[in-house]
Parts: sequence; C-alpha cells; structure tokens
Amino acid sequence: MTSNSIAVFPSPPPADLARTLDLAGYLWKPVANEFSILRTEPDDGWSGAIVCVDGADGDDAWGVCRALRRREEAPVPILILLRGNQLDDLQMRDELFDDFCLSPFHPRELEARIRHLFHRTIAQATGDMIEYGPLLLNVETYEAAVEGRPLDLTYMEYELLRFLAANPGKVFTREVLLNRVWGYEYYGGARTVDVHVRRLRSKLGEENASLIQTVRSVGYRFGQSRWHSKPQ
Repeated sequence: MTSNSIAVFPSPPPADLARTLDLAGYLWKPVANEFSILRTEPDDGWSGAIVCVDGADGDDAWGVCRALRRREEAPVPILILLRGNQLDDLQMRDELFDDFCLSPFHPRELEARIRHLFHRTIAQATGDMIEYGPLLLNVETYEAAVEGRPLDLTYMEYELLRFLAANPGKVFTREVLLNRVWGYEYYGGARTVDVHVRRLRSKLGEENASLIQTVRSVGYRFGQSRWHSKPQ
C-alpha cells in the first residue's frame, strides 16, 4: 500500500467509519472542511475521499466534494455515505461523487466499495499510454488529452474513457459498462452511463465527440467498428 491517505470528512469522523478503515488497514486523515482538504493534502496526493453527507453538516460535505473536483491534480475517487431517505439528493449531484454507500453501513459492504473504487489509486497500478487518433491517455498519471489539449475529467469519467479507449471498435451495452467500470448495478442504472458519456463527449469537443458512438438499441462503441480502419 502506498503512503498517500484517504481523506475522510467530517473531523472527527463517525466512530464506526474510523474503526472500519483502521481494521481494513487503510491510511486516512480527517478533514474539517473544503479548505482543509486542500491545505492538508499529502505531498503524494490523496488516494481517494470518503465524505459523510448524512449529518447536520451536509452542506459542508458537498463543499468538500466540490473542492476535490476543482483540484488541478489528477482526479481522485469520491465515496459518499448517506441515508436511504437522501437518495433523491443525488439526482442533481452526479458529478460530485463516484460511488455511495447507505448508512448505517455494514463494514464488509463498505470495505468492498472502497476496495473497488480506490483500487487503482491505492495500488498505484502501472501501465502504459493508450493512444487512439487524437486521444492520448496516461494510465499511470490519470492524465488525458485530445489533440494535445488536456481534459479535465472526474475519476469515473476517466475510468469510462479508459475502458472504452482500451477496447476500440467493440460495442458494450450499458449494463456491461456498469459492471465493468462501476463494478455492480449502480444507482441510476443506464442513466448513469448516459450522463457520463454525454459529459465525455462535451469535454472531447464537437470535433472529437464522435469518438464515442451510440449503437442504437445496444449501447456504445469507442472509435470505428472493427470492420473499418482505425484513424491514422
């Protein structure tokens, strides 16, 4: 495990959350607000963040998520904890988190979600560059650029683009993308995939939005079909 820590809001965090993280062997650091999450960030960066939005300081919690999304560094995955009666609050905040867990949580469920969501940043998985036409992805640094222009992507936007770009020409249903990128049936279902594809197309720009193609009644494909030649 690397030395960088998981940011945890609030400070101090709920006792059951702190205990679960400690027993699982994760390094973590409590943060009090959106300002401290930037001020106290380790030199090697956060490996992710767990934000409790189920308390009285819910507005501050979402502020922490916004602060993380505004960072200039590589995106980090954000896991939020919330109550079942707060699910409707997620509808307009898709861009502020990558996964959620209902509280009160079962420690094994939370560990599984952390392991899935943070595995790349914590393990510091190595790899090389993915290049397709004007798109370039650095798998190690989470950097992406199109025609030399850096892309400002959230963690899950990057993960979706990386998965698609690593499998050019192949068609994936929304259900398969949910399973392969998010790891399980995700709240919001197919809508989650559609929202992320729409944002990726917008960030790629009008001239490159067609890199992600819609296959009617099926799902999405990155790049040309294997029946066509790849762009030079």
